[in-house]
Amino acid sequence: MSEKSFDASRYLRKLNGKDYLEVKWRLLWLRTEHPEAIISTELVKHETGLALFRARVSLPEGGEASGWGSETSSDFSDYIEAAETKALGRALAALGYGTQFCEDFDFSAEGAPRDPAPVVDAPVAAPARATTPQVKAIYSIARSRRGLGEAEVEERSRAAYGRPPAELNRRQASQFIDALKKQG
Repeated sequence: MSEKSFDASRYLRKLNGKDYLEVKWRLLWLRTEHPEAIISTELVKHETGLALFRARVSLPEGGEASGWGSETSSDFSDYIEAAETKALGRALAALGYGTQFCEDFDFSAEGAPRDPAPVVDAPVAAPARATTPQVKAIYSIARSRRGLGEAEVEERSRAAYGRPPAELNRRQASQFIDALKKQG
């Protein structure tokens, strides 16, 4: 494994209001950590206006995953390329590269089982810290809507997340802000 680290948070974009890590950045992440990884794709089915791909990614240490992707010409004019990219993205996500930033493994959709806490199973050292505006918003909302002082805000943050607001990650800070707004 390479000694280089990859900061996925630098490459996130919003998709349907959620953070998303494009497949090209998942590939960069893989190659940063495992330059010798083996990637193969196979066009399994190609019919009029339909392409189905299988992608496999193998790590030098023995980890391996596959992913499937299909697209139609009614969705994309370059549906063959899109199907291959989708399959590769799913294989990378199955290995943990961007899992927390794609909907393929998000079971919070209607009718799907919900986990009480989000699972982050990608090889990430730590999610990005809360932004300064988020931390300021936490204290401001708590003060104006709930009449809470700094010590009380920190106590609630520790009770909910095990750390004070300044040490929350961006998602936790956003959840804490939402909770404070709902309480007020």
